[in-house]
Amino acid sequence: MIEVEALRASYRPQCITTLFVGESAPASGAFFYRGNTSLKRHMEQALAASGLVGNSDFLERFKSYGWYLDDLVLTPVDRLPRPERRLQCETALESLATRIADYQPQAIVSLMRGIERFVNRAADLAHSDAPRFAVPFPGQGQQGRFRREIAGILPLLPRLPQ
Repeated sequence: MIEVEALRASYRPQCITTLFVGESAPASGAFFYRGNTSLKRHMEQALAASGLVGNSDFLERFKSYGWYLDDLVLTPVDRLPRPERRLQCETALESLATRIADYQPQAIVSLMRGIERFVNRAADLAHSDAPRFAVPFPGQGQQGRFRREIAGILPLLPRLPQ
C-alpha cells in the first residue's frame, strides 16, 4: 500500500478543486493512477463524452484540472465480507475527514453510491461546505449508468483554468 499511496501522491495537484472518493484501491494491485482499472477507463470515456478532451495523457489532464482521486479506506476492502467492509469504511471516516480538511476541495464526488453516506459524514466532520455528488461504481453492470451520470456531472465540477 505504500507504493499505491506514493503513486497517488505523485498525482496530487497543488490545489485540489474536485475530490473524487473511491471506496479503496482494489486488492488485485490494479489502481486508478496506474491506469489499469475500469474506473480509469470509464472515467476517461465519460470525460470525452462530456467534451472535456485534450492532447495530454488522461491522468495528467485529470491532475491539471485540480482533480484528485482519494479513497475512503486506504487498504483494499473489495474482497472482505460485507460486514467487515462496512466496518472498515466506518473506521476510516476520521482519516478521510482529516484529508478533506487538508485538501479543501470545492466539490466532492463519491464514486460509489454505497460509500456516499460515509463520504458525506467525513465531509461534515471536516466542516466542508463543498457541493457533493455521487455516482454508481462502474462495475457489476453499472458501467453505462456510471458513464452517463458522471458525464453529466463533469462539466459542472470546478477545475483549474487550462
